Amino acid sequence: MRVVQWSTGNVGRHALAGIDARPDLELAGVWVSSEAKAGVDAGELAGLGRSLGVEATTDADALIALKPDCVLYTAMADDRLVEAVEDLKRFLRAGINVVSSSPVFLQYPEGVVPPELIEPIREAAREGGASLWVNGIDPGFANDWLPLVLTGVCERIDEVRCLEILDYSTYDQAKVLFDIMGFGREMEDLPLLLQPGVLSLAWGSVVRQLAAGLDVELDAVEEVYERLPAPETFEIASGTIKEGTAAALRFEVRGMRGGRAVCVLEHITRLRGDLGPDWPQPSGQGCYRVQVTGEPNYVLDLRLVGTDGDHNTAGLKATAMRLVNAIPAVVAAPPGLLTALDLPLVTGRGLVSP
Repeated sequence: MRVVQWSTGNVGRHALAGIDARPDLELAGVWVSSEAKAGVDAGELAGLGRSLGVEATTDADALIALKPDCVLYTAMADDRLVEAVEDLKRFLRAGINVVSSSPVFLQYPEGVVPPELIEPIREAAREGGASLWVNGIDPGFANDWLPLVLTGVCERIDEVRCLEILDYSTYDQAKVLFDIMGFGREMEDLPLLLQPGVLSLAWGSVVRQLAAGLDVELDAVEEVYERLPAPETFEIASGTIKEGTAAALRFEVRGMRGGRAVCVLEHITRLRGDLGPDWPQPSGQGCYRVQVTGEPNYVLDLRLVGTDGDHNTAGLKATAMRLVNAIPAVVAAPPGLLTALDLPLVTGRGLVSP
């Protein structure tokens, strides 16, 4: 299957390596947003140390004209939602299937965004006879198939809670950390992520998809958060965190049923390991955790660590490979806006080293 990689940032460069690793995929083209990367071989952009024989381009029309089987879209969407949705509709209308890491609310949009915002995407899919699947590690695998598989060995379920417990100090993405999440900003300065309704827009899809997978109708979705200041000034990969500015964040998006939380998405994000010592602690360097309360009770930790020793590298790689490995299933699926509940269990088939 011929694949075009759309962007080569923190996730996109890992997606390039993933496409190259699969014998059933062929890299047909690479789109980049900057002229500095145009003309650069994909192997160099992926950090592979060898040529892949495909040069990056800023010419979107030329790549769409290639009519690939799939576009793997990893361009930043947090601060350009309208533009990102227009990109996705354009691919679909051209008959090109899409796997994408964003916008995250599209992983399961039912009840998260108004139907009138989703119908144009579905119409584009019908027009082009193509499919769109948005996923990753979170929102994605860590809170769709991972918890749903675990519930298959339950007698009774009172609550399903999915947690991300990570230190983001090595995550080198200043726009996300400072502008969107509000780290390094004054405590009274409310960032984009914590504006009313944004957490539910970004992760409401998680709790609603879990509820759908468990055949539970939610009464409401609620959000809460807590922030902690830096005890002194310190440095992270993306810049300086000054004393007294935001340095740790904990939030929950709760799917409510009968006055209690039944499906919960919780994030504990620290920029230093000693912050919030009474908050949940990770297994290993960092982890995704599934807690099922009921009969019996389960705790399942998915530890992350890349071959470079960093857990954030592993998270980026996991997001990329969730998308890469799903390409055959998405291409084979009927046209439309797909969710994890629509696809077969995606595995790493064909990736075992000879």
